[in-house]
Amino acid sequence: MKFNDQLNLVKRNMKKNRMRVFMTILATTMGCAFLIVLASVGFGIQKSAQDELLDNQVLTQVEISGKEIDGNYKEISEKELEELQETENVTAVVRRSDVSMTAEVKANLEDRSGYVMPKLTNMEQELKGNLELDSGNVPKNKNEVIVGYHFGKSLLSDEERNVLDEINENPESDLKAPVGYKGDLIGKEIVFTMTEQIDGKPVEKSWNLKIAGISKEPARDFIEDNTIFISEELKPEMTAFSEQADGAAENEIAEYSEVLVYTSGIDKVDGVTKALKNKGYYVFSVTEQLENMNLFFNAFKAGLIFIGTVAVLIASIGIFNTMTMAVTERTQEIGIMKAIGAQPGVIRRIFLMESAFIGIIGSAVGVLISYGISYAANFAIPLILNSVAEGSTDGVEFTFSYVPPSLVLIASGISIGVAIISGLRPAVKATNINVLSALRREL
Repeated sequence: MKFNDQLNLVKRNMKKNRMRVFMTILATTMGCAFLIVLASVGFGIQKSAQDELLDNQVLTQVEISGKEIDGNYKEISEKELEELQETENVTAVVRRSDVSMTAEVKANLEDRSGYVMPKLTNMEQELKGNLELDSGNVPKNKNEVIVGYHFGKSLLSDEERNVLDEINENPESDLKAPVGYKGDLIGKEIVFTMTEQIDGKPVEKSWNLKIAGISKEPARDFIEDNTIFISEELKPEMTAFSEQADGAAENEIAEYSEVLVYTSGIDKVDGVTKALKNKGYYVFSVTEQLENMNLFFNAFKAGLIFIGTVAVLIASIGIFNTMTMAVTERTQEIGIMKAIGAQPGVIRRIFLMESAFIGIIGSAVGVLISYGISYAANFAIPLILNSVAEGSTDGVEFTFSYVPPSLVLIASGISIGVAIISGLRPAVKATNINVLSALRREL
């Protein structure tokens, strides 16, 4: 019997009991759709977590927190910086220092001022790394600085600062938050003032600085960048002043509060991370965080797929019953086929093809339904949460359900495989039917 003839025979047999076959396909569809929708929750949560991580962290960045030497922790010094710079595939080594807990910026811009946390850094390495400018130019001397995108919002007048204090004391008031300075900051001069307690008295020291550039706007709307990057050429002066403060001896200031290594590409991060670890550095990179995250989510998704598979197995009972009834009803037909010389393998293949068709059709419809449910969930759930939440969720992006191609292949493979296995026993039974008994319509 030719393969096309076998296909036509399968189609004809399935049309004989349309309602029974339809209900069996429906059960398979529901099982496959349930598996995909359930597992898509795990894939959706993982995708949201990864997107959040990748949006808030530079992919080529590796954080260095120190080095282990002879079993002891050591802070990063100039010697270690040179070693990091010489590491293969490293394009920049950014080092930043915090020198004061209290610093104020005064600007001759409508008599405004603001409190900031300065970052002493190497401008050249910053620009080689991840720092991008929204406007302005690279600082050309030690008295030029780069400020954050929202730096102007931190420059408030006395009146605006009073309004802000009232809002902080009474958040439910109708007062509008001050917007700070809205004008162009490029080329403006500011006075950077540090205040330290020396011999029990507050002592100030100031530096005249000029704004050369403004860094690029953060990717996330809720992040406000008020940083001021000052050349590390001023570090000796500022550090010397901080070291005079009361208690400075007991609270030794680290030479570098933040050291960041940037690689030449995303594919080099893992290699650089391992190389620095082998040298004894304490490192952290996005690749390590992703590995730990993926390990957890893979176990979580495997559990969801296992639960969904139970629904498919329940549907397989219907396939088994349908195929068993088909063998019973076609006993005489099977006997005739065997009497005219049909091979047992051909008869078995016909019944297996019928059960496979049920699995394929059920899986295909189940995939379509699961995509529809996933789309509806991602559309409706945020609306529901936004309506019941006390505050707005406009800035929150979350994928509740995500159906990747891999999940479709896994679910379809499970559904079709279970369908074929369910039809295997009835198919074998059909090949073992006695010809004479079959012709007498006896099983």
